[in-house]
Amino acid sequence: MKIYSEIILKNNKKIVICKGDITEQDTDAIVNAANSYLKHGGGVAGAIVRKGGEIIQEESDRIGYVEVGDVAVTSAGKLKARYVIHAVGPRWGEGNEFDKLRSAVIRSLEKATELNLETLAMPAISSGIFGFPKKENADLIISTVKEFLENEPTSLKEVRLCNIDRETTEIYHRRALEEENVVDHTS
Repeated sequence: MKIYSEIILKNNKKIVICKGDITEQDTDAIVNAANSYLKHGGGVAGAIVRKGGEIIQEESDRIGYVEVGDVAVTSAGKLKARYVIHAVGPRWGEGNEFDKLRSAVIRSLEKATELNLETLAMPAISSGIFGFPKKENADLIISTVKEFLENEPTSLKEVRLCNIDRETTEIYHRRALEEENVVDHTS
């Protein structure tokens, strides 16, 4: 994992922008960018099941369907994390995408809080095959996570915004640099 930047909030909670494999994160939970049917065939979801084991898909099958903007939780199988929070983001063009993505992010943070977790790794939900534009995605996710960590009662101390590709990570990093109290690890 390579850390690009850290946003240090006034309450000492932090948002970390990093490039790396989310399945390798040693956080309490990782967020999976899921589809409503929780079928984890490709992208982040496929990688999570390949590394974590079929138990993740089996537990997802028992859950069944999840509305866009909501989440479900399974164990993390053989991953370092204890849980996988499956967040269903919107497909670009389906309508009301910003509200649906904001809801998926908030529900992920709320679920981590319900589980009394301190660390969470989250990818750029909906920005892959679902087509959500990356810059707008970074704006929305960073601002939503920041607002939640600053204003909601939560056990979370660190949220890592972790992506495997350089382009997405750099877009998130440039967005993070607009915040106050940013530590830039790239210079």
